[in-house]
Amino acid sequence: MKIYINCDDFKKTAKKAQKDLIRICDELKIEITENIDEADIVCSIGGDGTLLKSASISNTKPILGINCGTLGFLTEIEPNDIKKALKEILDNNYYIENRMMLEGEIIKANGEKIKIPPALNEVSISKNIYGVVRFDAVIDGKLINSYTADGMIVSTPTGSTAYNLSCGGPIVDPTAEIITLTPIAPHTILNRSIILSNSSIIEIKINELRGDAKAFALYDGNSIEINEGDTVKVKKSDKITQIIKLNWKSFIDIIRENIN
Repeated sequence: MKIYINCDDFKKTAKKAQKDLIRICDELKIEITENIDEADIVCSIGGDGTLLKSASISNTKPILGINCGTLGFLTEIEPNDIKKALKEILDNNYYIENRMMLEGEIIKANGEKIKIPPALNEVSISKNIYGVVRFDAVIDGKLINSYTADGMIVSTPTGSTAYNLSCGGPIVDPTAEIITLTPIAPHTILNRSIILSNSSIIEIKINELRGDAKAFALYDGNSIEINEGDTVKVKKSDKITQIIKLNWKSFIDIIRENIN
């Protein structure tokens, strides 16, 4: 077995876990490669943010998340359990969860199109600290509501425990096949999330930026500035992220631990 390591080099705990992983791989005769295309699995060492980066470079290689972050909704293996986890994988005592991703494009007012790459957590519209954004939310060609708000989150089930949860959105089983639409601080009575089919096509049409506001399309933490007249179009991606799961914790176990 060959593994590729993606580590959060800014965290001392992650760097220590990486050293431990390298030592354990040597003991178990597991080869470490610097070429991700040669790897059988990707070991992501850090928090959930590091796993998002791993997902963007994995090219659908299965990802093992080693938790050196805080909550760890995606990275369920603790550093002390690295050896145990690798032995389970070598013994084929694991399974793969296929996680849905989103992708899209920004259609500029002049007709130019900017691609939004596949995102594991969410594609969102957000603003800077000034003003508000006025926009229309259109689902499958039909207007659902016009908002004056700080933005809008289009979330995958995996992303339901990230930005979506912080904005009052629902927690969704990560293996579900749905899309969640959650407004960010809307100036409206309709401030609830909307659950959509995974075949839905969402368009967020930017009508007005008020009070020196600047707006951005965000995909898993990356940003592209958007302007009045632009439309952000989001849909389910054909690409998926594969997460290696051991039979240690269920999704409910992880939720309960993080809530407590």
